[in-house]
Amino acid sequence: MSAHIRLAGIASAVCALAVAVDAFGCGETLRTVDGRAANARFEIAFAIVPAPIVTGALFALDIVVCPRAGVASPTGLAVDAVMPEHRHGMNYRPTVAARGPGAYRAEGLVFHMPGRWDLLFDVDTGAGAERLAATLRLQ
Repeated sequence: MSAHIRLAGIASAVCALAVAVDAFGCGETLRTVDGRAANARFEIAFAIVPAPIVTGALFALDIVVCPRAGVASPTGLAVDAVMPEHRHGMNYRPTVAARGPGAYRAEGLVFHMPGRWDLLFDVDTGAGAERLAATLRLQ
């Protein structure tokens, strides 16, 4: 096998690895990934702490926001949750603290009743916010 063919093979493998990391690497720093949300510019992975969510009990989210290729890192994050079928949200307002580049912790979340909850992630881009959502069902 010529050196040119070997280098082309290595370059192909590196490109494939970069694509795989972009598609599946978001959240690799979390202890576990309990959910994801994505759009064309960002992917979010989150872990529920403690898991599972218990009706009426406080919980937190460890969150990683991953910009897609060519997109600037977010400048902040806000988190909320709503029950779309009941047309209301939580009775508490969570706080979000940055924990490093693209890493956040949201605390003070409470799902006060069972049913469908949509977690809302407002990613601050510096020029506005982009909303991503993930649906959870609480029994």
